[in-house]
Amino acid sequence: MAEAERFFARKMSELGVALNEAQQQAVTRTEGPLLLLASPGSGKTTTIIMRIGYLIEEKGIDPARIKAVTFSKASAADMKERFRRFFPQLPQVSFSTIHSMAFEVVRDHFRRTGTLWQLIEGGSEAEEAQPETPKLQKRHLLRGLYQSVVGGAITDDEMDELATFISFVKNKMVPPEKWSQINAGVREAARLLREYERVKLAGSGGKRLIDYDDMLTIAAQAMEQDRELLRKYQARYDYVLTDESQDTSLVQHAIVERLVREHRNLCVVADDDQSIYSWRGAEPAYLLDFRKSYPGAASLLMTRNYRSTRTIVDAANTFIKRNKTRYDKNMTTENPDGPPIVIRTFANYAYQANYLVQEAAGTEQLAEVAVLYRNNASSIALINAFDRAGIPFYMKDADNRFFSHWVVSDVLNFMRMTFTDKRADILEKIHFKLKGYISKAQMAVLGGINNDESVFDNLLRHAPLQDYQVSLLEEVRDTFRQMQGMPPRPAIRVIRERLGYEKAIEGMCERFGFRKEYLIGILNTLEEIADQLESMEQFAARLKHLEAALAAARSRRGQNAVTFSTFHSAKGLEFDHVYMIDLVEGVIPSPDDKGDSALMEEAARLFYVGMTRARSHLELLAYRERDGEKTAESTFVADMKRILAPPLPTGKERGAAGQAAPQPVNSKAFRSPAEVVAGSSVRHRVFGAGVVESVEGDHLEMRFPTAGLKKLSLGKCLEMGLLEPV
Repeated sequence: MAEAERFFARKMSELGVALNEAQQQAVTRTEGPLLLLASPGSGKTTTIIMRIGYLIEEKGIDPARIKAVTFSKASAADMKERFRRFFPQLPQVSFSTIHSMAFEVVRDHFRRTGTLWQLIEGGSEAEEAQPETPKLQKRHLLRGLYQSVVGGAITDDEMDELATFISFVKNKMVPPEKWSQINAGVREAARLLREYERVKLAGSGGKRLIDYDDMLTIAAQAMEQDRELLRKYQARYDYVLTDESQDTSLVQHAIVERLVREHRNLCVVADDDQSIYSWRGAEPAYLLDFRKSYPGAASLLMTRNYRSTRTIVDAANTFIKRNKTRYDKNMTTENPDGPPIVIRTFANYAYQANYLVQEAAGTEQLAEVAVLYRNNASSIALINAFDRAGIPFYMKDADNRFFSHWVVSDVLNFMRMTFTDKRADILEKIHFKLKGYISKAQMAVLGGINNDESVFDNLLRHAPLQDYQVSLLEEVRDTFRQMQGMPPRPAIRVIRERLGYEKAIEGMCERFGFRKEYLIGILNTLEEIADQLESMEQFAARLKHLEAALAAARSRRGQNAVTFSTFHSAKGLEFDHVYMIDLVEGVIPSPDDKGDSALMEEAARLFYVGMTRARSHLELLAYRERDGEKTAESTFVADMKRILAPPLPTGKERGAAGQAAPQPVNSKAFRSPAEVVAGSSVRHRVFGAGVVESVEGDHLEMRFPTAGLKKLSLGKCLEMGLLEPV
C-alpha cells in the first residue's frame, strides 16, 4: 500500500515515530470490526492516535465522523493531548468516556419524550448541564433508605458496598428478580435497590431522578427502542474506536454495538490479561466471544513490549499463562536483560515499611519509584513511615476515609474515657462495644443523671443491672482508670483485649456481614501509628497530622516523590523501580478469590498488572508474621519463585501420567539437553547471560554476573524455554 508507506515515512520524518509491523497493521486495517489485543507497554496509545491520523490524512475521513471512547476522563484527556501533539494541523476528534456519550443520548432522549429529570450525582457534564444539582445526593438518598429499611446509620464501608452492588447489577444488566442472588456485602441490598429504583422513578418536584448507572441503562434502552434516535447517532459517526475495552461492561458494550450496527467500522482495543474490574461489572468474556457479536471480525496482536526489560517481560508472560480463560498469546520484547526480579520475605510485617524507606532514601529520582498494593488500607502504614523519614510521596487515589472510619473513632472515644469517665455522651458511642454489655435502657437511665460522677458508678448505683454486669462494669471502670497516662500502643492492646472491643467487632462481623480481616487490619495499623509515641494526646495529634499529610499527597503529582498506588489505579503507569507489597495469602489472593476460579484468575491478572508497571527493577515483598499471627506468602509469589528458579523435579513429578508438559514460549530456546554444554555461554530468560559451569544429568549449574551461581533443573529450564544461545 503506497499510501500507507508514505504515511509512515512522513510520520517518521515529522515525529520520529516508527511503528512495528503489528502496529502498522492496526493503523491501516480500518474497515469492518477489529479486535486489537495490546499487551502492556506495546505502544497502544501511539498506535491508536496514528490510526486516527491515518483515517483523516490518508483515507480522507472527516474528523467529526470519528468517535474515540475511552475508559476514564484522564484517558480521554491524555489521548486528546497526544492527538494534538501528533497532528497539530488537524481539527480535534471527539474523545470521550462512555458515560459522557451516554449522557448525551439520555439528555436527547428525555428531550424527545418530554421527560423532566435530574441527575443526582455530581460530575463535569452533569454540573455544566444542571448546576443546581447537589453533589452526592445519591448517597443522601441511600442513607435515608438504609435508615428506613434496615434501621440505624449506614457506615462508609456499607455505603461503598451498596454503591458497588448497584453499579454491578446495572452494568451486568441483571434483571430485578435475580438481584437477591448476588452477594452484596451489605444487609437487605436487593430490597434497598428496589426501594431506590422506586424513589427515583417517582421523582422529586416532577423530575425523574437518575444516577450515572442509569445513564448507561437508559441510553442502551433508548437506542434500542427509539429507532429515530438510534439512526441519528448511527449517522453521526462512520468510525468508532473503544480503548481499554477489557474494562467495559455488558451495558456499555450494548451501547457501542447499537452505535456501529450499520457500518460495523469498530476498532476494539483491549488486553484480556489486564481485565481487573469484574467487581463493578466489567465483562472480559465478551472479548473472548468477540466474533459472536461481530461475525467476520479480524483480530490483531500487539505483543511487543517496549517498556520493560526482557527479565520482567519473560517472567510476567510465563506467570499470566497460569490463567486458562484468555487468548493464547506471548508478550515479547527486544529490550535487553535487566537485574533479576527480587523476592523478599521479611520475618515481620513491620520490617516491610522500614525497608521501603531505606530503599527510597538511597534513590535520587523518587518519581521513578512506585509502591503498589491491593488495598488502600496498606497505604496508611507507608504514609506513617515515609512521613517520619521525611520522604515525599504522591498518591493518585488518596483515600482519607481511614481517619473517619468508625473503628478509628471508637478507639479515640475509648481513649477519651481514660481522661474522664464522667461523660455519658462519650459512653453512648461505645457502650455496646465494651465488655459491660450496657443496654440502651440502661443508657437511658444514665442520661437522666447529671451529678458529675463516674458513669460507671452511676450505672452501678442507679441502673437496673443483671447480676453478671456488676463485676464486669467494676472491671471496666477500674481498667479505664488504670489506663490513665498509658502510652497509646499498650492502651490499644488493652482496648482490644481487656475491654472486649475485638470480641465486639467479631460479633458485629457475624451479625452484619462486615469483613473481620479488614476491621482488625485497621486496629493493627493504629498500633503501628502509635508505636514510639508516649501519650494518647500525641496519638490523636498524629492521626490528625497523617490525615493532613495524606490530603497533601494528592498535590504532588509530577514532583520528585514516591508514588503509592493500588494495583488498580496503577494501570497505565510505569516506573523504573516497582515494589509490590503485602503479597500474602488473605490479601492477594483474598479468601473470596480462593473459592472462585474466575476471581482467582482476576487476582492473577491484578498481580500481572503490578509486575508490568516496572521498567527495570521489580521487587515482590511478603512477610511471615503480622501482629503475632503467622502469615503465608501469596501463592502468586510461590509461582514466581518456580518461574525464576524452577525446582529440581522429584521422581513423582517425573512420572506423573497424563500431564502434558508446557511448551516453551520462546522460539529461540534450547530444546535438547545436548545443546547445553559445560563451559558455553548461555542466556537464561530471567537471570540473563551466564556461563554453564557443570551439567550432571538434570542438575545444571550456571554462574551469572549479577545473580551469582544458580543451581537449576535442566529439564525444567528446557521445558519452560528458559535457555537460549547468547
